[in-house]
Amino acid sequence: MNYLEIAGTAVGIIYLWLEYRASAWLWLASIVMPAIYIGVYYEAGLYADLGISIYYILASLYGVACWLWGKDGNANDLVITRTPRRIYLPLAIIFSTIFIAVGYILSRFTDSTVPWADGFTTALSIVAMWMLARKYVEQWIVWIAADIACAILYAYKGLWFTGGLYLAYAVIAMFGYKKWKLLME
Repeated sequence: MNYLEIAGTAVGIIYLWLEYRASAWLWLASIVMPAIYIGVYYEAGLYADLGISIYYILASLYGVACWLWGKDGNANDLVITRTPRRIYLPLAIIFSTIFIAVGYILSRFTDSTVPWADGFTTALSIVAMWMLARKYVEQWIVWIAADIACAILYAYKGLWFTGGLYLAYAVIAMFGYKKWKLLME
């Protein structure tokens, strides 16, 4: 039994509850959880997920700044909104670039047994995390896709607690999307 995985799962549940409530405290859990998972992913040979854990820690610092200080130092400026249409193409390009780069690097330079799946979940998660920091309601849709893909990947790698956590994330993300849409109005 991997106690780090269980601890990470517990912090992940707290994180999800805080994100659902749109609480700025989610960023603290968003720093602790990936710090725990660095060890879990290293042991499982999920190197892109290990790398994204480092990204999550850094992105969480950005998220804290966005949510606490907003635009121009005013937290009230950053409210839940729809993703501007002009951002979809750049996000698709960023997703595709990260997916291809990570998949290629992992397949060519590591012993990863799932380089392309790892690259796919990594790219989706990077895009979703940035969207969360900007409080775009559609971040939930991206998280749903990422969470389902992660649940399958982690189950395949034998990380049952983590796979279950990400399956729960996908279900809760559906409710989060509805809640954030209500908060938007």
